Amino acid sequence: MRVKYPFFAILILAILSGCGGTPSEIPAPTVVPTHTPLPTATVIPTPSTPLAILVLPSDLDKESSDLYQKTVYDLAQQSGFRFQVRNALTPEDLADPTLKIAIVLPPDPGVASYISAAPGVQFLAVNIPNLTAGGNLSVLAPDTQVDVPAFMAGYTAAMLTEEYHIGMLYPQGDADAARAAAAFNNGMRYYCGLCNRIYFTTIDYPTFLDIPANEDPSKYGGYANLLINDRDVDALYIYPSLASDDLLTYIGTQGVLLFGTSMPEPRPGGWVMTISPDSVKAIQVAWPGLSAGQGGINVQSPLGIADVDPGLLPAGKLALVQETLDNLIAGRILTQNP
Repeated sequence: MRVKYPFFAILILAILSGCGGTPSEIPAPTVVPTHTPLPTATVIPTPSTPLAILVLPSDLDKESSDLYQKTVYDLAQQSGFRFQVRNALTPEDLADPTLKIAIVLPPDPGVASYISAAPGVQFLAVNIPNLTAGGNLSVLAPDTQVDVPAFMAGYTAAMLTEEYHIGMLYPQGDADAARAAAAFNNGMRYYCGLCNRIYFTTIDYPTFLDIPANEDPSKYGGYANLLINDRDVDALYIYPSLASDDLLTYIGTQGVLLFGTSMPEPRPGGWVMTISPDSVKAIQVAWPGLSAGQGGINVQSPLGIADVDPGLLPAGKLALVQETLDNLIAGRILTQNP
């Protein structure tokens, strides 16, 4: 019996050592976080957030209205402003201490009275005539460039016609119109270089007619017909001071391509594109100053391309036209001979 007890003691110790382990072999417990960080809160505008109001005429076409609203809304969001749209500003609007920017489109709803009633608001008048920039009024004036639209019309017309059969009507004795005619010619030359033709013709293109200052506007169509029929013009640019809606509509029935700085409604036949001031880009350019409380400046509208007929000016050619316009605006191309 004395022999058995030591044996059992040794056996029990062996079993215990096989089932256990040293403290260093016990795995460390997993740390469970007691707090999960919350996502960053989105800033929600409050009644004290600065306010920008866009004043649009009630009869503005939907496409233009939507574009202006989206433009100013995006700018307001980027600057932390609230945004609202009105057809006119009320005394209550002008008395609102959070109102900081008002962008107003024609017809003039009374901007002159607004600026004196709300000296703490920066106003931007978009293409409203007879307003002078100063104080808290900035003015986006209609573009006065005449050579860039003419250059682009000449360039694009040469691109779209065979043998460069293009022409222009302009008023006689008008220095700006003569400069535009030179730019139209240079636009064609810029596109075609030497403009070598396959077929012999006695007419040099581009071809021009200048209309006497005292001519009856009802006879302008006859001058256009002379270019179209007698000089075989396939694309025509009418200088803006001559380009009434009636004249452009009539020329649109004659089977030629048309370019201009303002497109009549309804759209004339053959209307390729409009080369006109881009008010949206001008608002975007003016916004940083307005949102910083700086005003009283004249804002120049950069020119843009609108009303494009993709059937006449497909995407690939439009890209070339846009690139050329961008280079003109940047000063990398000159409209006039040095």
